[in-house]
Amino acid sequence: MASVVAKQRRYSAATVITYLIFLALSFILLLCHLSSIWKSNLASSTKSQDQDPHWGHETSPQPSPAAEISCDRSHYHFDICKINGPTIMDPTTSTFFVNGPAESRPITEKIRPYPRKWENSTMSRIKEVSLVSGPISPQCHVSHNAPALVFSAGGYTGNFFHEFNDGIIPLFITVNSLFSSAGQDLVLVIEKSRDWWITKYADLFRSFTKYPIVNLNNETSNHCFTSVTVGLISHGFMTIDPKLLPNSLSLFHFRAFLDQVYELKIQNHNSNSKFLTDKPTLILISRIDGIGRVILNQDQVKSMAEEAGFNVVVFEPTVSSHLKEAYALINQSQVMVGVHGAGLTHFLFLRPGSVFIQVVPIGVDWAAEVCFGKPAREMGLEYMEYKIRVEESSLKGKYGKDDKVLKDPSALQLEWSSKFKDIYLKEQNVKVDLVRFKGYLDKAYIMAKR
Repeated sequence: MASVVAKQRRYSAATVITYLIFLALSFILLLCHLSSIWKSNLASSTKSQDQDPHWGHETSPQPSPAAEISCDRSHYHFDICKINGPTIMDPTTSTFFVNGPAESRPITEKIRPYPRKWENSTMSRIKEVSLVSGPISPQCHVSHNAPALVFSAGGYTGNFFHEFNDGIIPLFITVNSLFSSAGQDLVLVIEKSRDWWITKYADLFRSFTKYPIVNLNNETSNHCFTSVTVGLISHGFMTIDPKLLPNSLSLFHFRAFLDQVYELKIQNHNSNSKFLTDKPTLILISRIDGIGRVILNQDQVKSMAEEAGFNVVVFEPTVSSHLKEAYALINQSQVMVGVHGAGLTHFLFLRPGSVFIQVVPIGVDWAAEVCFGKPAREMGLEYMEYKIRVEESSLKGKYGKDDKVLKDPSALQLEWSSKFKDIYLKEQNVKVDLVRFKGYLDKAYIMAKR
């Protein structure tokens, strides 16, 4: 009996030892397996760290190529495109590149950055700019730590009205819409930025940017920008809609902007002999013979204005007129008079409360209102419109006073065609009825003396 018990104890001890050995081996195998998994994960993590420069930091999902380039083509007056990231400009091809994923196909958008989108004949003369997203971009030569704003100074540049309507005012709108927080920290990239034009508007450009202007036509080096916007925003003819601007700016604020730009410039002109008089000053805008809408009896109009009590200054603007000198002249006057035309754009230099008389030839009522009448009132001017009669138009000698050309221009259905412009803008001159016009001058004098 005792031997049986001893034998059973030996079997129990052997079983325990075997079980313990099995547990130890299992634990060792488990450790080896876990070590293998850990090493594999470490290698994978190290590989990710080498490939991703943002490894170890929180990152936002990378935008798809479609999100990098965006275009808004829903407006009547303009298109506008943006690249919301680092951009390389190749001026030799007028192309702006943004890097996309390596496996992506290139995406291209094209735009003509001039705000007369509806006018095909004009837009066909504007250079097309390309925006391209793809895996390959050219090398950068000149780096700017600032966004770029790209637009064209082609089109009707050279015409004072269009220089403001299609250029300076849309630039003001665009900067205040899209770059209001940037201050002067943006680069202007301009197509067809001719030297005389840059010189003429240098003071205004310096208020928009602290950087030199990049001439897209003359540049040969590739430039890099933090982002790019191509195109200018326009609200229509000579207008700024405060409802469309984040800070509710209007044409009145644009006039204040001009005053701020030229405030120091005009101080040197305060002793100008033209204004050393107690009489209110009337600026008579004169047009050159041969371009139409000339006041044929201008000398008589001038004499009559002087008899009414005005100090009259005849101002004949040209393409090369210095803006700061024109501003100094008109800013200090009380009244401006002229026939519908680009020269009347100088009404922007009148102080709010000044008097503006537009002489409206036959056939141009609509243009007179949208180009000058409406904006003059928006700017706080005392606006008067002198619509000429058939007897005051030089067209009566060619067509006869009862012809539809004079009696009912709308019946011709010419709209704003080249034939319309030839008849009503180029062929037509004005001989003002002095008796009737005197009433306008007398009223303007009373307003100017208030």
